[in-house]
Amino acid sequence: MQINTLVRIPKKCLTFAPYFNDIIHRMTFKELGLRDEILSALTDLGFENPTPIQTQAIPQLLTTKSDLVGLAQTGTGKTAAFGLPMIQQTDFSKSVVQALVVAPTRELCVQISEDFKRYTKYIKTAQIATIYGGASMEKQAREIKSGAQIVVATPGRLIDMLERRLLKINEVAIVVLDEADEMLNMGFKEAIDQILESTPETKNVWLFSATMPKEVAKIASNYMSNPLEITVGNKNEGNANIRHDYYVVRDRDRYHALKRVLDYNPSIYGLIFCRTKRETQEVADGLMRDGYNAEPLHGDLTQMQRDKVMAKFRDKTLQILVATDVAARGIDVDQITHVINYNLPEDIENYTHRSGRTGRAGNHGVSCSFVSPKEVYKIKQVEKQLRTNFNHESVPTGEDICRVQLFAMIDNIKATEVREEQIAEYIPTIMGLFDEFSKEQLIKSFVSAEFNRFLEYYQRAGDLNADPKDRDSGRRGEREFTSDRGGRESRGFSRETQSDKQRFFLNMGEAVGINKGAIVRIVCNNSGIPSSEVGRIDIFKEFSFFDVSKELADKVLDGMRNADYNGKSMHVELSNKAGAPGSGGGDRSKSRSGGSGPKRSFGGEKRSFGGGDKRTATSKDRPRNTFGDGGRERRKRK
Repeated sequence: MQINTLVRIPKKCLTFAPYFNDIIHRMTFKELGLRDEILSALTDLGFENPTPIQTQAIPQLLTTKSDLVGLAQTGTGKTAAFGLPMIQQTDFSKSVVQALVVAPTRELCVQISEDFKRYTKYIKTAQIATIYGGASMEKQAREIKSGAQIVVATPGRLIDMLERRLLKINEVAIVVLDEADEMLNMGFKEAIDQILESTPETKNVWLFSATMPKEVAKIASNYMSNPLEITVGNKNEGNANIRHDYYVVRDRDRYHALKRVLDYNPSIYGLIFCRTKRETQEVADGLMRDGYNAEPLHGDLTQMQRDKVMAKFRDKTLQILVATDVAARGIDVDQITHVINYNLPEDIENYTHRSGRTGRAGNHGVSCSFVSPKEVYKIKQVEKQLRTNFNHESVPTGEDICRVQLFAMIDNIKATEVREEQIAEYIPTIMGLFDEFSKEQLIKSFVSAEFNRFLEYYQRAGDLNADPKDRDSGRRGEREFTSDRGGRESRGFSRETQSDKQRFFLNMGEAVGINKGAIVRIVCNNSGIPSSEVGRIDIFKEFSFFDVSKELADKVLDGMRNADYNGKSMHVELSNKAGAPGSGGGDRSKSRSGGSGPKRSFGGEKRSFGGGDKRTATSKDRPRNTFGDGGRERRKRK
């Protein structure tokens, strides 16, 4: 990666001459001047050579008492770039807050704090306090009172604790503003001003960010004195390790196109970004219903739910995370292969943060976006901002997907470890059962057992690509409830129960913790129907409703006899209205177990977590258009 010195940001900015790339790549952490305890911790973590931003920032911050602006893409090691010199300059023999890190989200706060605790592994008296909303303030206050020397906090909770006098920052020597651009986007400017004004004038301010909008430069001008500016790459430029693709589809086909891209990348480990919490939940619900290993992450979830989802994603037991911009800002996970923009973000700068979730730590990644024909101009604007080119890709055809899935399955079989001792006693019997099969017949049958579902699903798959020049095509059919050319209906995005669907009443709701994923799983497992046949699901406090194709109604009623959820008996019956149980129509349910229907790729059972769907449409859900057309869009709404 090239390192350039940029023009100064406010008038007083001092630029720092970069090292040559070959010197940077040969340098070790020991040469940067770090103390032995920190070096030992870095060795345990497997860190040998610093990244370019670390190579430039750490020596300067260790040897000069100066303010600093560090600009680099996510995944380039910014946390260590400010964290290691901060730790070295902190006197851990004193039980007073000496350093403060302010970050936009609780997830990012937790990530930074965990990294700091790893860096201070061999400093016995080091105490790091983590402060964020949604957790016990009393517990956080106890962390501070116990002698924390470094505090990592979100702006809102930090202000609360300052006003309640639970935290003193009058002896802080270093303040770090991490992801400063995002904090401003989230409306924290006044909070940042108050925090900086509450700290000593003699402090050093270190500002780190991926982009440098005017608002961030203004903070540097107001609160920093002759700051050093260190930049990896060009200002507001995208990561060179990321390939940028886009697909042009009609709005009504966006979800189906998403599924095809997922199916075309069977080993995907990715993030799907949506604009609003409501859209995030709907897309995640649809994917879970269709058998994908996916879950949502947004602000309506409790902290416990968010922590649970993130733990699974970091452990790679969760393959697809569907998230809002704000919720995903704390995701510091390596090896993410794809970032998918279900819709482009409201602000161009947010695209940089989204795409920066992949291509981290020297890995390569893909950032792809779905746009309607009338949104193609936005791609050009992002290209200009990031100084990069986007590839116009075609949505994979059914034939393409079947071919990829077939060979992916064969690769998995070849890579499977054979446990000879465990299966030895079964081999003679199995060999006997296959006596009549030739090698060719056996391979064909084995492959077909897994592969036929893709052939059946995509055998009538049509073209989902829209003409980029047809700006009106994105508006046609936006309210339609259409089926994918593969034959399966769009689910989770219709507001009305379809005429070919039967509505069912279920005597359980949010009060018992049931969610949509659980309902789909129970109905399919007990009735033996595929998840694709379960349509709209509405969950209320004491009861729920779900739709199934009319021709399967009797099968569902028969299969759900004696069904239970966490040991509690379930009651299912036909419903004539979408708000009350039907008047005695059909057999009353209570279930038996049955085989589950065919599932999609992404092996393993579906995963979901507690809490019903509590989405409400508010003014906050309406996306803002800031791609150069915001004024016209707002006037139209008026």
